[in-house]
Amino acid sequence: MSNHNIISIDNLSLQELDTDAELIPLLTPEDEEEMSKEELPDSLPILSVRNTVLFPGVVIPISAGRDKSIKLINDANAGNKIIGVVAQKNEEIEDPDKNDIYPIGTVAKILRVLKMPDGNITVILQGKKRFEIDSVVSELPYIKATVKEVEEVRPNSIDTEFSAIVDSIRELAIEIIRESPNIPTEATFAIKNIESQSFLINFVSSNMNLSVKEKQDLLMINALKERALETLRFMNVELQKLELKNDIQSKVRFDLDQQQREYFLHQQMKTIQEELGGVSNEQEIEDMRQKAKTKSWNEKVSKNFDKELSKLQRMNPQAPDFGIQRNYLELFLELPWDHFSKDNFDLKRAQKIIDRDHFGLEDVKKRIIEHLAVLKLRNDMKSPIICLTGPPGVGKTSIGKSIAEALGREYVRISLGGLRDEAEIRGHRKTYIGAMPGRIIQSLKKAGTSNPVFVLDEIDKLSNSHQGDPSSALLEVLDPEQNSDFYDNFLEMGYDLSKVMFIATSNTMSTIQPALRDRMEVIKMSGYTIEEKTEIARQHLFPKQLKEHGLTTKDLSIGKKQLEKIVEGYTRESGVRNLEQKLAQVIRNAAKSIALEEEYNKKVTDEDIVKILGAPKLERDKYENNDVAGVVTGLAWTSVGGDILFIESLISVGKGTLTMTGNLGTVMKESATIALEYIKANAGLFGLDSEVISKYNIHLHVPEGATPKDGPSAGIAMLTSLVSLLTQKKVKKSIAMTGEITLRGKVLPVGGIKEKILAAKRANIKEIILCHENKSDVDEINQEYLEGITFHYVKMMREVIDFALTDHKVKNAKKL
Repeated sequence: MSNHNIISIDNLSLQELDTDAELIPLLTPEDEEEMSKEELPDSLPILSVRNTVLFPGVVIPISAGRDKSIKLINDANAGNKIIGVVAQKNEEIEDPDKNDIYPIGTVAKILRVLKMPDGNITVILQGKKRFEIDSVVSELPYIKATVKEVEEVRPNSIDTEFSAIVDSIRELAIEIIRESPNIPTEATFAIKNIESQSFLINFVSSNMNLSVKEKQDLLMINALKERALETLRFMNVELQKLELKNDIQSKVRFDLDQQQREYFLHQQMKTIQEELGGVSNEQEIEDMRQKAKTKSWNEKVSKNFDKELSKLQRMNPQAPDFGIQRNYLELFLELPWDHFSKDNFDLKRAQKIIDRDHFGLEDVKKRIIEHLAVLKLRNDMKSPIICLTGPPGVGKTSIGKSIAEALGREYVRISLGGLRDEAEIRGHRKTYIGAMPGRIIQSLKKAGTSNPVFVLDEIDKLSNSHQGDPSSALLEVLDPEQNSDFYDNFLEMGYDLSKVMFIATSNTMSTIQPALRDRMEVIKMSGYTIEEKTEIARQHLFPKQLKEHGLTTKDLSIGKKQLEKIVEGYTRESGVRNLEQKLAQVIRNAAKSIALEEEYNKKVTDEDIVKILGAPKLERDKYENNDVAGVVTGLAWTSVGGDILFIESLISVGKGTLTMTGNLGTVMKESATIALEYIKANAGLFGLDSEVISKYNIHLHVPEGATPKDGPSAGIAMLTSLVSLLTQKKVKKSIAMTGEITLRGKVLPVGGIKEKILAAKRANIKEIILCHENKSDVDEINQEYLEGITFHYVKMMREVIDFALTDHKVKNAKKL
């Protein structure tokens, strides 16, 4: 028998059989008779197994990992190869004793021992006959016990009922193999070729999908006929399970493509769950219904939700629309609808918060406090749409956070820079796969309230594309008369945005379409003065950067004079972003010295600044001398604040042509042409001969030719430059000017006055010529920032010349 390899099916009903396994002779009645005559040893080493039961005649592999088991197998394999195999009552026990194992087991012979790479061993065992443990002789190094044979009651050979039971077992086994897709049909040959009735019963019992307890109960039945009946009962249950499974599969069987294949698998699960009395999606839908009862929405929203929930209930879970519909309903449940945070109308506290976070910006602070005051008095006013416009880095975005904190509202920010898809604002229609609500609705869901402070950042940088115009989509959002019923394509119904406080920010208003600009209350935020920047750096930026770099004021400090040096010599901006970067550079140098344990100045000096930041790079905007005729200082506005520019002109013999260079725009070129024609028409006023002028060519240039320049505000500077050139008279020292000119000789007002004045002060300008209508702009500026500057207000171009030119000729004056 030791030369016979018996094929073993691990699980007759469910587990796969290796189709490459070699089919070898099965146990014959003669083999069985010879096995029954073998004498049982008085004592046996007992091998306890966790998850299987060995039946007589059956060959099974067992993997051993416990030290005691490995020792037992090695000793037995070196000896007579006979051991006793019993099942554990609880497979969790690592070191079982007599009380942890069943009393009845099977004598086994070791056919082969295989050593595994992980140190475990696999032993191939063949069951011989049943035994009962009499007494334990020893437990070390493994359990040894005296055993006695368990007699098996066999029916008579003429017992027709027993033969019928065995035939039924054989037929059922073949039918189970046929019904189960996991067992190859070749297994039927093994069943048909088993001649021994008792071995057939044991073989089937060993390979059925039963628990260890159920198999042990079968093994402990002494009467073979009773064991056969019990085996047949288990097989009937197993066959019914397989037939039920196949019946479920037949309900959903049809021609499958790739998408329907997934549907097939889920439908099986659904059918199984229906047989068990439940459907997976029903619980989710019921949870949504219960959650909806807790929402404080109006009747219209409630009806719409109930209708859409019923639609979800009718939908196939595998349909693409099912996920969209579920997301739609989840959005309904997560939106705040009529949930509002309570506003805090403590105006003194609000003033403290805004003053704490921002230095200067008096107009903006005043407007915000006014708005809070009105809200406090009326408590039902629709929130206005505020647009903060100004150069980068002046605190437009951060002021929204301060307003939210002052009001006690949630803070939401959306960056609109580069946005070109209208659906980003209004959302996608639900008909699209992957549809989503717009950013407005998404942000409200995130905020959790219907009245947050909503910052629409960089609204001037919206762009158009073939996907629509998002700035037009914002028209409804930013109209207090319309946004009480804002329509989102995904939501498919109106949402009240009237309580939301929208704050838009922009660098310029020129790129915002007129209809959108008309809906917003524009508050201009001009650049900071040197004094303001110094205070911002001292109070906010320097402490903030110290904290971010892990330092304290004990490690590093900086004086006001040094801060001014950094502002004037290393930054050219209206805001303070570059200033913060330079301060961070200074602090990093100190952090490096601390980390390397080097000596350094704990108080920053002028020499430290030059050493760390290099020589001052921005001295070019200082005023230039007036030794050359035709050089005039103008004032310009840029997107990063004010700046000064120089108008230069040169005369040469020619035919009276005017040449203009310096990357000038159309409007600027027209201003130069107007100035020259006005001089020619009024030559007598300036002591010039118009015929002489026509004999000379004039070249007008604005330095920094790589930078595009345009606008009418350089008109009076060009006029002054040309008159100085033609008269060869000196321009007054430390004077700058800005204003538009007309052919009639009038001077018109221009914009950006505060930024231009700040630029003039940086350049040490002492006098500024402006149109008289710009006086109101100057009056709005804090007077302490205007100290040391004299203003000349003019109405006519003749007055500009009177203020700007001296009676002295320049050195080496040309004779015309």
